[in-house]
Amino acid sequence: MNYDAIVIGAGMSGLAAGIRLAMFDKKVVILEKHSIPGGLNSYYQRRNFQKGGIRQFDVGLHALTNFIKKGEKAKPFSKLLKQLRLSYDDFKLCPQTYSKILFPGVELKFSNDFELLLSEVSEKFPKEMDQFLSLVEKVKGFNELDLSLGYQSSREVLKSMISDELLIEMLLCPLLIYGSAWEDDMDFAQFVIMFKSLYFEGFSRPQGGVRTIISLMMKKIEELGGEIRFKSPVNSILTRNGRSIGVNVGGEEIFAPVILSSIGYPETCRITPELAEKVSPRVGAMTFLESIFVFDKKIMPSQNDSTIIFYNNQKKYNYRPAAHYFDDSSAVVCFPDNYEIQNQEGEGTVRVTYMANYDQWRNLERVDYDQKKEEVGSSALSLVKKLSPGFDGELLFQDIFSPLTIERYTWHLNGTVYGSIDKTRDGSTPVSGLFIIGTDQGFLGIVGAILSGISLANLHGLMGAEG
Repeated sequence: MNYDAIVIGAGMSGLAAGIRLAMFDKKVVILEKHSIPGGLNSYYQRRNFQKGGIRQFDVGLHALTNFIKKGEKAKPFSKLLKQLRLSYDDFKLCPQTYSKILFPGVELKFSNDFELLLSEVSEKFPKEMDQFLSLVEKVKGFNELDLSLGYQSSREVLKSMISDELLIEMLLCPLLIYGSAWEDDMDFAQFVIMFKSLYFEGFSRPQGGVRTIISLMMKKIEELGGEIRFKSPVNSILTRNGRSIGVNVGGEEIFAPVILSSIGYPETCRITPELAEKVSPRVGAMTFLESIFVFDKKIMPSQNDSTIIFYNNQKKYNYRPAAHYFDDSSAVVCFPDNYEIQNQEGEGTVRVTYMANYDQWRNLERVDYDQKKEEVGSSALSLVKKLSPGFDGELLFQDIFSPLTIERYTWHLNGTVYGSIDKTRDGSTPVSGLFIIGTDQGFLGIVGAILSGISLANLHGLMGAEG
């Protein structure tokens, strides 16, 4: 069967690429390994909940970055809406209250109003204010979308501009754990993307969580006549004379002049022998554990009113694989009920994310695996209570997913979340016609992943398959 384009993976970037191509009457098929879309930002359900029925939980999405108010222009989210012809109102965005970076003895709050972070830095680090403002101007003037940029260490840039090491660590903390494939550092272009996404623009959450976004995109694909095949893992990418020509799916060969792969650069190499002979992108080391708790009531604002807490109990932020299964010295603690326009009645949910060690989890026997998950849950629950003094809600349900869960339900080797440390910013590979979209192209977060799919579909699917 012949198509104009094949998209591998129905995550955010794959869905966006498929929509964009279908808009221009391209015959496109999206091939997804699993039975539902979303990739790293999807959802799952659990039966036999204490109160009966089936409950669905988000994975991946703590918050949607790049918040804009209705009508704002020339921002990443507004570009997404325009390119995919989606309505702002359909996302039903609930802005964050505020989030905070919590280190021993000091915290920095930030919200969707950058003035809050400015005032916090001015109060907590008054001697660094001029240097911080210089950094802000550098970020504003930096073209992070320049596809020709090479790697530049964010730490080195920050050290050249800011004297206080604690401020550097605190600024880096949310940006690293929300997007860096590098240990203890990140490419400065990605630092700028994340700085603008989190600090300039901020967080929101669609009512209904990630399912709202997925539903909007699936509806758009259906309206445009795009094709999605679920339970269709790609066995191999077919090549001839240095060019991709199609894929093998369950013994069926499907052909197209353009292939957009969202499953990761190393993962794409694994199923493309000719590509693997030419390039060996490194597999990232960063993977995580997440604990999800449901209580019989919500945490009250008097007990904790922040949306997300980036917690670290040391003055240095160690962003690297855990030494022993999981590292509870730092965490991301998300309170999904603490967005504006949320009902304070009913059950409450909290999500806690720890850095993990894939190799140690991989080697566990089943009984030990379950025991370690219990240890993770106990540690995370203690942290929730520490950060929400006075909360006495009854725990109704908990679930923990590990690096092995991530590996199983995504294409990512070693359960890595942010992909390879070898990005291909223009999406190109040494095999003509084969392009990388999503995390390993270099755009970050849900909005970034969607824009990656859009941009690379525009560049390589609509303007030609030169490569």
